[in-house]
Amino acid sequence: MNLEKALEYVEKRRHDDGGYCFVSQLADTNINDTYYAVKIYTLLGIEVPKKEKTIEFLYNSAQMQTATVGVAMAIEALAILGAKDLAREKLELLFKKYNPVKGKFAVGLGGSEEFGTATPLEATYWASRAMESVGYRPSPEMKERMIEFIMQYKIRDGFGVERPTTTMTYQALYSLNFLGQRIDTGHFELCEVCGERGGFTEVPNSLPPYIEPTFYALRGLQMLGKRATCIKRHIKFIKALQNPNGGFRRSYELGISNFQNTYRALASLDVLVRWL
Repeated sequence: MNLEKALEYVEKRRHDDGGYCFVSQLADTNINDTYYAVKIYTLLGIEVPKKEKTIEFLYNSAQMQTATVGVAMAIEALAILGAKDLAREKLELLFKKYNPVKGKFAVGLGGSEEFGTATPLEATYWASRAMESVGYRPSPEMKERMIEFIMQYKIRDGFGVERPTTTMTYQALYSLNFLGQRIDTGHFELCEVCGERGGFTEVPNSLPPYIEPTFYALRGLQMLGKRATCIKRHIKFIKALQNPNGGFRRSYELGISNFQNTYRALASLDVLVRWL
């Protein structure tokens, strides 16, 4: 893996407003790409270039018209950048969109960071991350409503809508852990691909593996105090996803680089090499 090339991929996509856009030629900077740029720099132990401009961009970009996931991402990124006071200010905006006490879970409002429609647990996961990043503790009533909402989607040993998925299972476990509840699962092990391909899948007994479920499964195993089985195979899988521009794609077959995939690849490798 060429780490220098990966860093160059991110740096070339920073714009004058302090935001980032994964397509370098476009000035369409956004919270999602900026969040992942901050996460990449932080993972690598590198100071975010012109940090104050990025703080300004994130603070100004989180507005009422911004999706819940975007507001939560901005809050967490601001907290990472050391602007916790500004991040806490945006909690008021978050709770206008995400208010479990009033039955508002931001379901069906779009704004997914993934492909297509947001999963039912996505906004809860990101809201939990945002609250945790600034040290906010929900009230007992809010906590109870959030737990009730999450547990609606428990299916057998995981979480999902029609069947358990790696993404929703990790999102549920993370949120429950934030709320003080720990649940074990064997879902992630069932999605591990130990053959020629490596990686993890979204549901058991399926192919191909993708970087998203690989990232979520590894984080899930780590949270549960477990380890992957085919560590070297997974490292080989992830390294093969790096494109010539330095960024990472989501699978062997799908070739475009973006910031999400690049962060997930680097963060997954960070977990895996610790297990060698």
